Amino acid sequence: MKLVLDTNIYCDFAEGIAEVVDTIAENGDLIFMPAVVIGELVYGFMKGTRQRFNENKLKEVIQRLGIEIIKIDEDIARKYASIYLSLQIKRNKIPINDVWIAASSAGVGGTLLTRDKHFEVVEGVDTMILT
Repeated sequence: MKLVLDTNIYCDFAEGIAEVVDTIAENGDLIFMPAVVIGELVYGFMKGTRQRFNENKLKEVIQRLGIEIIKIDEDIARKYASIYLSLQIKRNKIPINDVWIAASSAGVGGTLLTRDKHFEVVEGVDTMILT
């Protein structure tokens, strides 16, 4: 299975939360992370007191798991526009970065692994929502 990691899943994995570690190990034949997730993580690292440690750990996890970073390209941008319009038409709101994350996941045909239930309202994106 192609797993696409949301920000909260990376954080849980980095903390060694068994449910997340096991889910990735059991289902992650290929593992992806949207560039937007990297941005959210680095922003959080910059606000904290252990920026260098956290950035090094992120690089280590990406390398160890062979995570492929999903870059924003024209295809992802078009998926973003379609998802965003669909959400507006249905009057569903989710954080704008999560629209980009959903588009990135759809762009690689992956299953988005997340803890955010609001992804349930996004059409055309396969999700695995951990509780």
